[in-house]
Amino acid sequence: MRKVITALLLTLTMAAGPLWAGKTPDTRIKEALDTINRMSSQDDAETMGHVIGKGVAVAIFPSVVKAGFVFGGQYGEGMLLRRDSKTGKWYGPSFYNIAGGSFGLQIGVQSTALVLAVINEDGMKGFRGDNFTLGGEFSVAAGPVGRRTSAATDINLNTPIYSYSMSKGLFAGLSLDGATINHDPSANELYWGKKTSPVEALKKQATSKEIAPLLKALDNLIKKGK
Repeated sequence: MRKVITALLLTLTMAAGPLWAGKTPDTRIKEALDTINRMSSQDDAETMGHVIGKGVAVAIFPSVVKAGFVFGGQYGEGMLLRRDSKTGKWYGPSFYNIAGGSFGLQIGVQSTALVLAVINEDGMKGFRGDNFTLGGEFSVAAGPVGRRTSAATDINLNTPIYSYSMSKGLFAGLSLDGATINHDPSANELYWGKKTSPVEALKKQATSKEIAPLLKALDNLIKKGK
């Protein structure tokens, strides 16, 4: 039995290792674009676009990996873009990591694409600091899905953050209470060319050629929800 457990742990470590390796800002942007494109292609993505369009920012974590044998954990690297709802202009990005632990009868490795629609300034408070925990003061709710005409009434503009996920081809809302989001200073410095705080990054208009395809994909998704 001990040999079986050891082999399983080794397999999980080897499988999760490459996924948890640090990624450059350019890689995160490209993976974020792929995430938005895949989510946008879902038949019921209209409501997600509607929610993002009503909000003030969007955070994208292309691959949140959950792995464990009895004890488990989850980790992902991503970014946040702020949006001016009046002008439609985008600002940022600022880069973040998401992490959380778990305990229970579990085994395996799973990767989930995660998008957080930040609805109001209360939801932005955490992203302007070094780290915060979802739940409690920074509450997060599973985003409504379905055709916008039937799900729009489920949107509460007083809810700070709505979450959407895609795993194994399934598109849905996701509960994230207890997950911690941390500012990634090294990624911000690498992208902006100098030490840049989240507050500073989110004041800079997103105009680089690297970020342009992602902004276009987000704008198209928002149009789908109108």
